Amino acid sequence: MDKLKNNHLSNQLSRIENLIPKAPKDIGPDKSQDGAESFKEVLSSTLETSSPALSKGQTEALNGGGLKFSNHAIERMQTRGISYNPERLQKLDEAVQKAAAKGSKDTLVLMDDSALIVSVKNNTVVTVMDKNNLKENVFTNIDSTVVL
Repeated sequence: MDKLKNNHLSNQLSRIENLIPKAPKDIGPDKSQDGAESFKEVLSSTLETSSPALSKGQTEALNGGGLKFSNHAIERMQTRGISYNPERLQKLDEAVQKAAAKGSKDTLVLMDDSALIVSVKNNTVVTVMDKNNLKENVFTNIDSTVVL
């Protein structure tokens, strides 16, 4: 009887082992053949050219000064077609400094054609909205507003 149980158990284990996926043996690092680009290179170049992303220089310019932009804010600027010239960035930075001087922690900055939620204590723009997205919006978790 023990021999039958052991045989049955052995059969069950071998069936289970057949169900466990095994890694292919021929997978390794990217090797391009005939000078072809690797998948990683193709993907990187596609992502760089297909999205309206900010260039590295533009992102550094946004985050180069005292005021930083979160990834979320940068994404919103890209999708909504919002950009700021250096003069407007300077005005925004000054507005955040004024809010900080008054003890604000999170402020809504209203500009001519956009609104920004800024974490004053982190000196970071959290999100950006254009004029079309401002209507009928409720802004929560802010303790001040600066109108430019």
